Amino acid sequence: MMSRVLTHGKARAVNWKRLQLYFIGFLAGNLLAVLGFGLPAREPLPEPLLYSYYETKAGNGVKLHAVRTSPDAVTLKAISGNVTKESDYGINGGFFWQGYLLSIAVMNNLPVKGQAEDYGSGWHNIDHPKGTLVWDAAARRFSTQVVLAADELQVTDKQHYWAQGGVSMSLSDPGRWAEQARKEDMPLMEEPRLRSGAVYDAQQQLWLIVSDKPCTAEQFRTAILETIMPGRLIDGIFLDGDGSSQMKLKEVQLKGDSRPVYQMIALRST
Repeated sequence: MMSRVLTHGKARAVNWKRLQLYFIGFLAGNLLAVLGFGLPAREPLPEPLLYSYYETKAGNGVKLHAVRTSPDAVTLKAISGNVTKESDYGINGGFFWQGYLLSIAVMNNLPVKGQAEDYGSGWHNIDHPKGTLVWDAAARRFSTQVVLAADELQVTDKQHYWAQGGVSMSLSDPGRWAEQARKEDMPLMEEPRLRSGAVYDAQQQLWLIVSDKPCTAEQFRTAILETIMPGRLIDGIFLDGDGSSQMKLKEVQLKGDSRPVYQMIALRST
């Protein structure tokens, strides 16, 4: 009987020593972690997949950098710098002059810069009704609408949409697209310039596209129709061009002529 008690007591003593050692080891491990010694660094979490990137080259020689993404992953932002210097991925937006936005840029019925009706706030397509890409989040569909101001836009719910102005690309109207673009006062259509645009496909996915070399508006539009989901694009708009054609992604950064722009189509971070 006595021997059993002593054996049990020894076992308890051994277990207590083990607990002390474990506790000391635990404290030491935490101290090392705090000081940053002796432990492998944690791998960073992978970035969320917000888009698919494509690089294409058309028969006319125009090379395109393109992003396909969900319209829900997009936000319109007022900025005042080169897109490649922004924290978000995305491309340039509509036209501007001296910091004033000349194209519609509206999120849930609020312009991205200033107040509704303010000049240069993103509420108007200045001077002419122009092609405006509209994502109707309530109806889950895109449209292009030629309007002068955001209050003319037709959407299901004014609190759930975004609209980006530019110039109509008229992808389904090969005979009259150029006439319509001129009617909307598109600048420098026939001159080789950097180009950017936003179009949507039959699955209601958004494509943001930038050329890496100067081309005419017709060459840019032709390259899009030829290489971006041929036969499955619905419509879209030309965005600002020339040195304002800018893109920032993990895969590529296009800074145009390094000028600042004042509005961008950004991909939301999650």
